[in-house]
Amino acid sequence: MPTQLKQQHRPILLVEDNADDEELTLRSLKQCHLANEVVVARDGVEALDYLHGGARDTSVRALPAVVILDLKLPKIDGFGVLKRIREHPQTRGLPVVVLTSSAEDSDILATYDLGGNSYVRKPVRMDDFARATAQPGLYWTVVNLASGA
Repeated sequence: MPTQLKQQHRPILLVEDNADDEELTLRSLKQCHLANEVVVARDGVEALDYLHGGARDTSVRALPAVVILDLKLPKIDGFGVLKRIREHPQTRGLPVVVLTSSAEDSDILATYDLGGNSYVRKPVRMDDFARATAQPGLYWTVVNLASGA
């Protein structure tokens, strides 16, 4: 069973399969001087294994302060990950920020219908990308008061 820690000390789970976007997001979060460890999952299965424990995973870990989730993922897409997060009693209340390149209305609606907390479109320009990825990290780890925190 995952342990509860204050938001500022809980990890951030970044679910991103694109190495360039991963690097930019990690750099942006680091520039905010967040103390939170960032755990990276590169596909939907890896993300769910981290959150719910895989078949052979018996470790106890803290739930993340926030999940930053791409939609276009291998194995299980972001919608599938979000759906499973909301279905599981341990993770149903986790903040989930979708960070994706899609601006499709159907993707935005589906995100909120599945219980996503925020939808952020990945900007093309690097400075805009840094700002767009840093703001959700700061909000969910520093500003937001989570239950049990």
